Amino acid sequence: MAQAYERYRPGYPGELFDLVAAYAGRPVRTALEIGAGTGKATRLFAERGVAVTATDPDPAMLAELRKHVPATVRTVRAAFEELRPDARYGLVYAAAALHWTSPERRWPRTAALLEPGGVFACFGGPVGPADPEVEEAVRAARAPYLESDEIPSPDGTPAEQEMQWPGTELRGADCFTDVQQIVLERRLTVTAEEYVGLLSTISAYLVLPPADRQQVFDRTLRSLPERVDLAADITVHLARRT
Repeated sequence: MAQAYERYRPGYPGELFDLVAAYAGRPVRTALEIGAGTGKATRLFAERGVAVTATDPDPAMLAELRKHVPATVRTVRAAFEELRPDARYGLVYAAAALHWTSPERRWPRTAALLEPGGVFACFGGPVGPADPEVEEAVRAARAPYLESDEIPSPDGTPAEQEMQWPGTELRGADCFTDVQQIVLERRLTVTAEEYVGLLSTISAYLVLPPADRQQVFDRTLRSLPERVDLAADITVHLARRT
């Protein structure tokens, strides 16, 4: 699974780092990453001089991460709930991983890991066909097995609401202020096989019985053109520790 994540999950553009750095308003020297996976976001910050501590509970993910990041990156095998605030960071961030964390004391835990005035950043978003006809073909291919492959809002925020999760929670957290939500538009083009490979890393498919999962992938592959244009906008949430 770690190799599939590394191969098929898209990385993050330099524009994202620039956005976080501008919001911080001061040099970001240290960062803690929640749920680093194979390090797609780790390298974005580490390669720009940030001393990153990358955390993840999966040893296979961390082993894959170490192959692709600078030697300066420190890795810690731990879930977010297991982290202890023995150090404080200028930035704490999560890339498409925050929904895996427990809501219990999520924000006080995060604040305890930040320096006064430090920044929290969360970013990610669904990736799917940009062409409505291709999107409908994919929906029809998975329909017998899976109604939707999107991750529902952890706090039930409706999709039409302007401020989305976790911004909704951050606005109610006493330990954070200046909550912002910014969308970075992004378009990608991949082969049909690469798109199905990406689907193989998404939790909605991973929980299917293996035989059903393979059927969905085979049906989806047959429904796709040779190359697939993807809408892959990145929704960024930023907040500052009070």
